Amino acid sequence: MGGFDKAKDKAEQLAGSAKEKVGDATDNESLANKGRAQELKGKAKEEWHDLKEQGDDKLHDAKKGLTDDGEDRH
Repeated sequence: MGGFDKAKDKAEQLAGSAKEKVGDATDNESLANKGRAQELKGKAKEEWHDLKEQGDDKLHDAKKGLTDDGEDRH
């Protein structure tokens, strides 16, 4: 995952965590729930970016393997 995307995802998680803590401290259930949701959204985005990067790497390796095999046969 790109460094910028990773930073954005972590920032979203931290902001959500902060909202949740403020909501809990002030007995504001709505704010706490919004914070939990934002934190989970950041974690989901991070997982998505990680999985996408893994898939891209595997695809690149597969293409390279096919290309390398083709060159050896000629």
